[in-house]
Amino acid sequence: MSETVLTAEAGRRTGSSDSRRLRAADQIPAVVYGHGMDPLSVSVDRRELRHALSGAAGMNTILDLTVGGQVYPSLIKEIQRHPVRRNVQHIDFIQVDLNEEIVVAIPIHLEGEAKEVSAFGGLVDLSMPELQVRTTPRNIPDGLTIDVSEMDMDSVIRVEDLPLPDGVEAVAEADAPVVTVLTMRTPVLDAEEAAAEEAAAEAAEGGEGEGGDSDGEGDSDSE
Repeated sequence: MSETVLTAEAGRRTGSSDSRRLRAADQIPAVVYGHGMDPLSVSVDRRELRHALSGAAGMNTILDLTVGGQVYPSLIKEIQRHPVRRNVQHIDFIQVDLNEEIVVAIPIHLEGEAKEVSAFGGLVDLSMPELQVRTTPRNIPDGLTIDVSEMDMDSVIRVEDLPLPDGVEAVAEADAPVVTVLTMRTPVLDAEEAAAEEAAAEAAEGGEGEGGDSDGEGDSDSE
C-alpha cells in the first residue's frame, strides 16, 4: 500500500469560534499525535481530504501528512461528524511507524448468491461487517470479500474460516461468527399454519359438542 500526500496547515488557534471560521472556509480542524510527539493542532482542506480518502483503502489510507515541510506518516484515528448534517467537524490523525504492527478495522463484503438458502426461505446475514486485524500499516488489506454461493441453511462462516493475507492476524475470537443464515417465515407458510390451527380448533369444538349430546341422552334414558 503506497502513501497518499495530504497537506495540513499548522498554527491554527483552538476554540469553537476559530473552528467555526475554519469550517466556513472549507477547512477542517484536526490534531496529529503519536510516537512520543506532542499533539499538533492543524487544519486540512475538506476537498483534499475527500480526494485522499477516495481510493480503495478508504479510512485506512496511509497519509503522508505534510505540515510545514515535516512529514508525518499517519492514519485517521477518529472522525467527528455533525449530529444532524453529518459533515466532518474534526479529525484525529495518529502518526504511525510503518514497521510496527497496529490494530485497524477492515470492511467485509459479500459476493455470490446462496441459491440453496434462498430456496428454503433463508437469508444470508453479515453478522460482522468489520474485522479487527493486526498488521503493519503498509500491509493493511483494503477489505475482505467472502463468497457465499456455497452456503446452505446450516452454514456458518467464522473468523477462523476467513482467507487473511500473509502477515495479517485477526484480533477477534477464532470461533466468532462472521456470516450466518437467518430462517425467514414466509407468508404462504404462515397462512397454511393458521388454517391448520383453525381446522384443529374447529374439530376439537365439534368433538366436545358430540360428547355433550351423548351425556344428555344417557341422562334421559336413566330417568
